[in-house]
Amino acid sequence: MTRSVVVTGANSGIGLVTALELAAAGYDVIGTARSQTKAEVLQEAATERGLTVRTVLLDVADAESTAKGFAEIEATTDIWAVVNNAGFAQAGAIEDVDDEAVRYQLEVNLVAPARIARLVLPGMRSRGDGRIVNISSIAGRISLPLMGWYCASKHGVEAMTDALRMEVAPYGVTVSLIEPGSFGTGIWDGASYPEEAATGTYAAAYDRARRTTSAGTRVMPDPVWVARTVRLALQTPVPLARYLIGVDAVGGVLAERLIPTAVSDIVKGIVTGVRRLPLTR
Repeated sequence: MTRSVVVTGANSGIGLVTALELAAAGYDVIGTARSQTKAEVLQEAATERGLTVRTVLLDVADAESTAKGFAEIEATTDIWAVVNNAGFAQAGAIEDVDDEAVRYQLEVNLVAPARIARLVLPGMRSRGDGRIVNISSIAGRISLPLMGWYCASKHGVEAMTDALRMEVAPYGVTVSLIEPGSFGTGIWDGASYPEEAATGTYAAAYDRARRTTSAGTRVMPDPVWVARTVRLALQTPVPLARYLIGVDAVGGVLAERLIPTAVSDIVKGIVTGVRRLPLTR
């Protein structure tokens, strides 16, 4: 029997390549998107590769929309696995991001995966089998200036996922984290930036980030490696709790552990543009 896998945010980036990777591996893939136009992006990509995927429209930030979408899926198939991929990036210094933007960042990146887990767990528990894969980030382990709320959302995903993994293990459900470093997904191309900056330094840093992000995306590794890791997490009988992917991710975690915090703070500040090199004006 073909196993059904739901991939949220399947119209771009990691979600798109993951949906295609899993469909090619023989899974019954249902990709979610917020609009018909976005859903057609996935459908067209699958058709070009001779693959079959299904799509369901839902907005993970809307509880009613999400419940309706998953009810539609479960009316036609048993959901064996969910890949919680949908997310977005909120840039900005802590003092520049207002409450509404903070809430939306946490709603999409943290609350939504937990909400979806609540929706699918009763069925998984009754069958004594199921997989939940949450797409986190190296930002779930390492915080950077001007990315505080995005990092907070991913830190939260890591903590929530760790707890969930232990809670549902007795029922035959496994939960894994995927922690990619920098890949060519375009997530920061579409990042939200504050309309106003508290300081000129922040404003200059935002401008530099916007200019360098697009150029950097073109030379980043292909996100297919993340998709293949998701496939591995689903195919292996005993998946790992965490999958750290990318040279920068592995190197970043090691550096975070070995380099004194005071030194690390200075380096991160200089790299992101919120601090100047010593002895410079």
